[in-house]
Amino acid sequence: MKPVIIIPAYKPDVSLLSLVRELKENDQTIIIVNDGSGKNAYPLFSELEKLDKVTVLHHAVNLGKGQALKTAFNYFLTHFPDAHGVITADADGQHLKEDIEKISETLHFYPHFLILGVRDFKAGVPWRSRIGNNLTRFIFRALIGQSLQDTQTGLRGIPRHFLNTLLKTASNGYDFELDMLITASKQNIIMKEIPIQTIYKDANKSSHFNPLIDSLKIYFVFLRFLVFAIVSGLIDFFAFTIAFMVCQNILLSESLARLFSGTCNFLLNKELVFKSTDKIIPEAIKYTVLCLANLACSYGLITSLVFLGANVYASKMVALIGLFIANFAIQKVMVFGQEGSLDKTV
Repeated sequence: MKPVIIIPAYKPDVSLLSLVRELKENDQTIIIVNDGSGKNAYPLFSELEKLDKVTVLHHAVNLGKGQALKTAFNYFLTHFPDAHGVITADADGQHLKEDIEKISETLHFYPHFLILGVRDFKAGVPWRSRIGNNLTRFIFRALIGQSLQDTQTGLRGIPRHFLNTLLKTASNGYDFELDMLITASKQNIIMKEIPIQTIYKDANKSSHFNPLIDSLKIYFVFLRFLVFAIVSGLIDFFAFTIAFMVCQNILLSESLARLFSGTCNFLLNKELVFKSTDKIIPEAIKYTVLCLANLACSYGLITSLVFLGANVYASKMVALIGLFIANFAIQKVMVFGQEGSLDKTV
């Protein structure tokens, strides 16, 4: 079965009806979510409901693009057991039939990849979209470690196995799409970028994206990601500090700190950062091995710096920062990484 096309719609115009009719020419199955568009939009949605293989779901009030997508994901998972994924597209005329079909065909051949329709930002893109995408690209690469050309594209092919995870994310607005990329990166899902045409009608005036409020929500996703990393480091540092103040022994202090903070960090990383659903015992064993290796490296670095005359607490901080990047990469790939997945962008 072809991937099912999902279109979240808030106060759409007749271009949505035209797009759906074009897609129907290739016998596509389509789910449209009326995200609280109001009474004025009822006639349009009534016309859409008359079309064969088109399902229209309704929100009583506007709940946000992310929630509209999750409503459709849930419906898809419970009604289409034979389809291996979905295609998300916008309702404002930005995505052409041929590009939607191109993403659908790519997902068909790569059913475990997250497919991204990438716009050309060199020309014809409104300044607010260009600036926003460039900024999120930079922050995404700095914090997540992956380079994507278009972090805000709404045209995506999403594999079925990834939808269960996405339903559990907290974001419900435009920030949901960025959260999706971060979650995919954490779970080592390959992201494949496909060039699409760049279409903006009247400088994208029909968009319901609020440049201030929605941008703040998007960047809060990055902030949350960074906070998790900082909290993990602070737990380790303060546990070491308290232990060293009591016993004045670096090896014992570092061992006690790893025992205490390691337990907290493991649960935090498993549930909130990497959101792993694998069995806890195998992951705990791998994490314990990682902690022992960390203990040896950290102890060696701290004692070396102290021998050279550095303050013990400053030495601990240097060791913590120095090992942070390596620790994150190891946890992502070896501890909480999903079996059989690859961590790269195609």
